[in-house]
Amino acid sequence: MASVPFMKAPDPESAYQVGDVVEVFCDHDRDGQRIRSWVSGIVVQVDSKMVAVQFQMDVYLTDGWMVPDHILWYPSNSIHIRMPQEKTSKPRLPDF
Repeated sequence: MASVPFMKAPDPESAYQVGDVVEVFCDHDRDGQRIRSWVSGIVVQVDSKMVAVQFQMDVYLTDGWMVPDHILWYPSNSIHIRMPQEKTSKPRLPDF
């Protein structure tokens, strides 16, 4: 088999693993309204280039179609997928 030249060796490791909770920027339903914002999902499949994320709510493609299996695929280097951001905690009241 012929060798294929490349500038940089492919990175076999992915930033995501099956079972990771991630946040994805997509169209989804919240409180009966369709919005585009960050929503949590679970990584269900990872390969060398793509990450599949499943949601517990209805999600939509950019052209408006609802995804029946609630799974969206993203390139592993997409700016629309990230590890969950830490929530700013509410200040605690002192114990008396």
